[in-house]
Amino acid sequence: MQAFSKPEIAPVSLTLADTHYENFPVASLLLPPHLRHAVSVIYQFAREADDIADEGDASESERLKDLQGYEDELLLIQAYIQPERPLFKTLQQVVRAHTLDIQSLLDLINAFKQDVVKTRYADFAELLDYCRRSANPVGRLMLQLYASDTAQNRHWSDQICTALQLINFYQDIAIDLQKHDQSGRIYLCLDEMQAAGITEQDLRNQRQDAAWQAFFLYNVARAEHMLLAGKPLGRHLPGRIGLELRMIVAGGERIIHKLKRCHGDIYHHRPTLNAFDWPVIFLKALFKQ
Repeated sequence: MQAFSKPEIAPVSLTLADTHYENFPVASLLLPPHLRHAVSVIYQFAREADDIADEGDASESERLKDLQGYEDELLLIQAYIQPERPLFKTLQQVVRAHTLDIQSLLDLINAFKQDVVKTRYADFAELLDYCRRSANPVGRLMLQLYASDTAQNRHWSDQICTALQLINFYQDIAIDLQKHDQSGRIYLCLDEMQAAGITEQDLRNQRQDAAWQAFFLYNVARAEHMLLAGKPLGRHLPGRIGLELRMIVAGGERIIHKLKRCHGDIYHHRPTLNAFDWPVIFLKALFKQ
């Protein structure tokens, strides 16, 4: 088994969810107590793997080697063999207890590997394929934890998760340009940029004219359409999971509202949720809008 450059983390703590801004309220008070441990373990796995792909000064080959080590541990779990690292031993218990689909976890690792080597997306189909592996598995795992994993629910969940991923891309255009050894990641479609007359240098120059604003708002509107297409899931699911999902969707809607108001200037006005947004989000979720 390969050595890992990431330090081992044996205890799994709910406080890990507070270390990064996320669209998903991980292990929140709305989660039933019996699921908080499972969600936290899954989050820790995903967060560590994401950090391998994104954080620190490791080389491309080192990052891929470490991510392959995570994949190897998942394959041991899939083969009903006990993994070596403490986190994965705990993850194996969670997978068995809740009959989780290992493929969803493998898809996440595959997406993180892609982040190491791929920084441009030719068209929307390529971007959707990335979201299928980087975002949609999270929603599917949650459905499995809540014993609500049906074909219709998966369809709605995929729409929501992909939309939230796209929204995050539009929030982080400026941040992503600084990643990957300063060559930058761009999660906008190259064919659509070319058709709109937008270049990579325009992004670096923080172009904010009418053409950029129209292109930016087009992308935001497409993400909003997908979010609304998945919105019925929040009304369909009962109890806490329905309320939490409605809050997630309402949070995404608030970010979309702020993206529209910034008129494409996400370089100086990165939209985030603040204390004033949460009452609005809660009320929208409570009344199932």
